[in-house]
Amino acid sequence: MVAVGYQPPEQTTVTARSSEKTANSAQPEQTVSIDDLVSTSVAANIAETVNLPVAANVANMSQSMAAESVLSQNDMNIVSKPQIVQLTENSRAIKTYKSSTGDTVSSVASKYGLSADTIKWANNLTSDALEPGRDLKILPVNGILYKAKAGDTVESLASKYKASVEQIRTINDLEVTAIAEGSELIIPSGSLPDNERPGYVAPQARSYTSSSSYGVNTSMATASAGNKYAFGNCTWWAYERRMQLGRPIGSFWGNASTWAINASAAGFRVDGNPEVGAIMQNGGGYGHVAIVEAVNPGVSVTISEMNGYGRFGSGFNRVGQGDMPWATATSSTYRYIH
Repeated sequence: MVAVGYQPPEQTTVTARSSEKTANSAQPEQTVSIDDLVSTSVAANIAETVNLPVAANVANMSQSMAAESVLSQNDMNIVSKPQIVQLTENSRAIKTYKSSTGDTVSSVASKYGLSADTIKWANNLTSDALEPGRDLKILPVNGILYKAKAGDTVESLASKYKASVEQIRTINDLEVTAIAEGSELIIPSGSLPDNERPGYVAPQARSYTSSSSYGVNTSMATASAGNKYAFGNCTWWAYERRMQLGRPIGSFWGNASTWAINASAAGFRVDGNPEVGAIMQNGGGYGHVAIVEAVNPGVSVTISEMNGYGRFGSGFNRVGQGDMPWATATSSTYRYIH
């Protein structure tokens, strides 16, 4: 005994159904369940097999339900299909930040949620200390700002800088177009090899310790107003560098050996803690002063200095930059003027 629930089809036209659907578009449409679809298909097969009078009607009902199920699934797929990449123009843009007095690479990086290396690499910085009024390029993501060369491909750049092919294509709109020579590309999460990092100098004989490194040597021709120290010496450079950083000091602190005493008397904080932009002072003999350019706690302190007995390539009117071991830089030999 087979019972088939059957109702005669409503006498409605396609136009009427379309109008009704439009009018009720705000109401959720009914979806065809798997149970309804299976049971109707079974009933249609049985009715046709035993030649019941309603066999044709039941078969039509089964076919309609199957069609509605397919349409419903297609609609759901169209509506719920996720967008894999949602990058806006703003999220790809390179911003510009003008530094203020007291800014460091680390503080700017923290402000924009980036790594210090990303800021330094994009702006060719060898120091964590920043001069006020300097325009800095701020990338939208951590990584590298790269100027394309002839023959570059997305694959070659991804391999060289340990980055993702897909991310390079997406953020630079390279899904269809090729890389244009001279264009600026962002390489998300890329890492610069040592020989491409700012201030890199090929390995050479070292005059300080096995853990020190040379920096780029520069020379100075003119002094700032107020610089009363002997030209070409360590005190002259320390005054100039602090002026560059927007952190002026006194003009009459004497030889380097008396700088910590005179700085403290003038209200400057003096202690044994190296900080970016501080003056490192050694009080022995005539003394020596240098400027802290970067701090890697527990590892090293990067300094710049002039006339530093040949250390880091420095000399008379020649600035050298390099890393001092942490244990040496934080020993009682050195004081720091902030």
